[in-house]
Amino acid sequence: MISTHILDTHLGQPAVNVEIKLLTESGELLATAFTNTDGRVLAQDFGLEKIKAGNYALEFMTQPYFAAKQLATFFPKVVIHFSITQAQQHYHIPLLISPFAYSTYRGS
Repeated sequence: MISTHILDTHLGQPAVNVEIKLLTESGELLATAFTNTDGRVLAQDFGLEKIKAGNYALEFMTQPYFAAKQLATFFPKVVIHFSITQAQQHYHIPLLISPFAYSTYRGS
């Protein structure tokens, strides 16, 4: 299972309605979801029954989010590449964003 959330550290609030794409290592689109009012995309929001071990990417479309807030951003999107080694585990990949910086880590 894969889940994520986005916190806008500039505004100190969850980033709502951000499009997130889940891709294979080769760039094949597996799923698309939008963050909810808490800035989250839950595992079931991606609509995948199971995920295999392998390399993947989450692509966060940050420019439309910042544009809606009338803020310029240096990063039009953020792409996080990650490896799943044990498909039965839950992989939570949070993103902290501001218009000119971002950070990520493996969550729980």
